Amino acid sequence: MSAFAQPLDRTPIEARTSSGEKVLLHPNGRWEFLDAAKAAEAKKTADQFPENKVRPIEAQGGWFGIGRVVMPGDPDYNRGSLNPKTR
Repeated sequence: MSAFAQPLDRTPIEARTSSGEKVLLHPNGRWEFLDAAKAAEAKKTADQFPENKVRPIEAQGGWFGIGRVVMPGDPDYNRGSLNPKTR
């Protein structure tokens, strides 16, 4: 069996940093602290950077980062077609 035929393992891996802190390594390249206090502190720091301020997954719109993003609760969220014949 070739290496390409084997299924990929998508489970996170527990590891330790060089300073001995426990982290969780995700298959997509992300990582996070296992300690809840350190994870909250890291999230607070990461939220300050503009590249981490992205559209929430439940929002609609925004084509490749361009255009209006409609958040849940907005009157235009899931409004359907604007064609009066299909309303």
